[in-house]
This record gives sequence, structure tokens and C-alpha cells, in this order.
Amino acid sequence: MGKKDLMGMTRSELQRFVEELGERAFRGRQIMRWIYQKGVTSFSEMSDLSKSFRQKLSESCRIGRLKVLQVETSHDGTRKFLFGLEDGQAIESVLIPEQERLTLCVSTQVGCAMGCKFCVTAQMGFSRNLMAGEILGQILEVRRLLKGSQRITNVVLMGMGEPLANYPEVVKAIEVMQDDLGFGLSYRRITLSTVGLIPELERLFKDGVRCRIAISLNASDQKTRSFLMPVSHRYPLQQLLECCRRLPLPSRDRITFEYVMIKDINSSPRDAIRLSEILKGIKCKINLIPLNEAPEIPFRAPSKRDIEEFQRILLQRGFTALIRQSRGGDISAACGQLRGKVMKRRLS
Repeated sequence: MGKKDLMGMTRSELQRFVEELGERAFRGRQIMRWIYQKGVTSFSEMSDLSKSFRQKLSESCRIGRLKVLQVETSHDGTRKFLFGLEDGQAIESVLIPEQERLTLCVSTQVGCAMGCKFCVTAQMGFSRNLMAGEILGQILEVRRLLKGSQRITNVVLMGMGEPLANYPEVVKAIEVMQDDLGFGLSYRRITLSTVGLIPELERLFKDGVRCRIAISLNASDQKTRSFLMPVSHRYPLQQLLECCRRLPLPSRDRITFEYVMIKDINSSPRDAIRLSEILKGIKCKINLIPLNEAPEIPFRAPSKRDIEEFQRILLQRGFTALIRQSRGGDISAACGQLRGKVMKRRLS
């Protein structure tokens, strides 16, 4: 039996664990601070623990790490990271600088089972869920590579995978992100992006998990959404929107609807008008995202003029609608591209 990995454990889990070892609960809080705040990978560095306890930990435990396989940097400052996992799989994270923010998009699964037609990750299928430690490890490894006063200000669960399809581990990771002994992030700085798994979305609020919610919508009618996103057969658009209306959002919060704009599919003025009609009564903002084109997918992005016209219609109808500029266009920017390249090289 291998050593127990403490990476990914929450405050309560670490406290219970050290008590089982015959130590007082506060030792678990000390370990948590060392792992997540200090980023140490060796128990010998935990100087406020007794030498005998450190020895005991070294004999039975470890602190897992991801392996940095590759980093690509765009001319706009976007950086894409490929991380190796212990079982030989690989996942991606993307670091996006924007004004005063430094946002890290992290993966929650190896691959994805949702099958969205515009997503490169969908082409590679689903391998497995990530453990909480593997989700949090992406933050730690990127943080180690930052220079000077740079720090990650925001985390988006929006990389490879569908976060709500990995509910228990994602919730654990969010707990550590928000814990003062973990990464100490406000819930307003953590965004969970989902295709709209209705039972799990409702469960988030029932369980009291606090984070910002972004829903990948991408169509204004059921037929188009079902074509782009197979999940819409299971959870139709109307049911998803009814769920959004029921969610007990805090007074200052809004749902973000992400709308990937695809030429000749969902980007006409008629689509914009219909979108404004179906979102009436929902506290929301809309992110218009030009498709990140890739050889693996058969679609193209609309023209800048078409995107701006789409935005104009939404603004005229009282919605907050932002055009999200495509980032990292000169690197393997589309989700899954970098992993796909490297895994192909390994197999060839």
C-alpha cells in the first residue's frame, strides 16, 4: 500500500487525519498552511512541527505534485500549461492576464464526455475525473512559475472537462480555494463553468457551495443547442432556463451566460433577438466569445462586424453583453489542443 497523499485534503480532513495519528487538530491546520500557502513539497520543511512528527509523516505520507510537461506563451501574455499526472495522463491550464486580474482556467477532468461539437477536448473523449489534489495542483504549479509580485487573482473551473460531472472533488477543491489556510480566495473570484447539469447545479446551492456560476449556453433555441451540445437532449434549454430562474442567487450576483459565436450557426441578428427574449427575467450578463478556431473542429468564427451587431441588439434590449476577445491565438489556445499535440507525438 502506497503512502497517503495529503494534497487535496481539506482543513477538516487534515485535522481528522492528524488526530488519528495521535496529534492535536491544530497540527492539521499547520500542515494545510504549509501545503497550500507555502507550497512546500517535503515534510522536512515544516519547521513548526516536531522532528518526530515530521519523521512519522515522511514514513507514511506524501505531498503529490503535477509535472510541468510544456508551457506555451502567446504574444498577448496568455500562457498555456500542460501538466503530467501520475498515471501518464495529461491536462491543461491557461493563465490569462487582463488589466489588474490574473485568471487561471483549470481542468477538472481528463478529457470530457459532454461531446460539444465546437470543443477540441470533446474530440478526445473522456478518460477520468481529476482528484481534488490534481485540480488544486494546477494552481500551485502555476503559482510556482510566476515572477515578482504576480499572483493569481481569479480561478475559473473551465478548462478540460465538465466540473459538475466531477461534483465531489470539485466541491472539495473549491473549499480549499476559499479557506484562509488554503488559497484564501473570495467566492466572487471563483467561477464554475458548466454546460448545465441541472441536478448538480441545484445541488450546489442546496449544499451551500458559494462561487460564481457561468453557463455555456451557445444557442437561443433547442434545435441549435441540441446540435451543438448533446447534453441539451437530456436537459432541454427551457428546463435549464427555468432552473436558472429558480436559483437563489445572492443579491449582488448574476449568472454569466457564455455564448460561443459560430458563423452560420448561432450568430445572426435573429439569434440575438431570440436570445434576448429567452433570457428575460434572469439576473445575468452575456459573454460573447468568438469561436477559437482549430483544425479539429469544422466551424469558423463570425466576422467582427457580425459579432458587434449581435452585441448591439442585446445592449439595445437592456442586457449587459461583453465581447470576450480571443486570447492566445498564436499558441495551442483552443482547449485540448496542446494536450492533443503532445499525446500524438508520444504515440507516433
